[in-house]
Amino acid sequence: MLIKILKKVVFAVLIGIGVLVVAYLLFNSFYPSFGGDVDEERQVVYENSKQFKDGKFINVKAVPKDLSLGETLSLAYTFFTANVPNGRPKEDLKVEKLDSVQVADYSSKARLVWFGHSSFLLQMDGKNILLDPMFGMVPAPHAWLGDERFNKEMPLDVQKLPTIDAVIFSHDHYDHLDYETILAIKDKTDHYFVPLGLGVHLEAWGVSADRITEMDWWQEKELGNITLACTPAQHFSGRKLNNGQSTLWSSWVVKSRSENLYFSGDSGYASHFKEIGDLYGPFDLALLECGQYNELWPDIHMMPEETAQAGLDINAKRIMPIHWAGFKLALHDWKDPIRRVQKKASEMNVKVIAPKIGQEIVVTDSVTTYTNWWKNL
Repeated sequence: MLIKILKKVVFAVLIGIGVLVVAYLLFNSFYPSFGGDVDEERQVVYENSKQFKDGKFINVKAVPKDLSLGETLSLAYTFFTANVPNGRPKEDLKVEKLDSVQVADYSSKARLVWFGHSSFLLQMDGKNILLDPMFGMVPAPHAWLGDERFNKEMPLDVQKLPTIDAVIFSHDHYDHLDYETILAIKDKTDHYFVPLGLGVHLEAWGVSADRITEMDWWQEKELGNITLACTPAQHFSGRKLNNGQSTLWSSWVVKSRSENLYFSGDSGYASHFKEIGDLYGPFDLALLECGQYNELWPDIHMMPEETAQAGLDINAKRIMPIHWAGFKLALHDWKDPIRRVQKKASEMNVKVIAPKIGQEIVVTDSVTTYTNWWKNL
């Protein structure tokens, strides 16, 4: 009798596992937010890149370390169960609202508007450019798989954005490249500039290939009178368990005749900051990653003190910490990034600006001061 019961239990468990496997495979294969997959034909093209080896993109330094399944599950368990004091604001972050007509008619000095985390509207030399636009509520393939963003409102609703001349992406992670955002902006966007491979996701979501320019590190393209340079970063990519490092990651230089801007994307601290600063600097402003770090992954996200050092390396007149005040993707106090980078930057005589979400940031402005708006939140 006992043996029969055990057999039924084992059978039921196996059936349950089978159902979960089939469900995952179907979800993995058909759920649209995962994007596309790089095929062998594209891989042949990418073999010309120094960053592509054995079917995957690589960093100059051999990071990140490939985690075993057990390590991955352990890390996921820690992240979803750890109690993080003050891990997110006690209430939604209030944003500065923009007037859509004034945004559409803007024609003055190059300026940025921060949408939180690493997303920006850049208006430069008559062009409207989006940097890593992620306007979704959850940085995950499904809303059940992540925490909501800190600011539910946007400075400007996506539907009210002006015609976008170019969208620039740094890599394909969910907190930077968002399926719903692409659906919302693709009919008003002229062109996309992305690292190698990332175009496969955009094409899967209905963007025609002739509107996508894929670039390798150190390549340049012109957008009117603006130079766009795809520059190195130390990070990784992937939108599901079986396509890690199939697309490249990057930082970007955006340079007009009178302004010079650096956008770090996501990156650990490494020698590429100095190389970029030597080649393209000095920069009027550097948007530098500062948040979602942890001692478990020090090579792919900078500690705040390293962000300050990167500001020196890149030869920036001012730095703006980004990749914070948007989502909870690590185990630190949500205000820890800004407090630590300000402290270290002060010691190193690096000028830090930290505007409120939605507040205008003139790229060459060196006099405007910003309040510590987060202090009592």
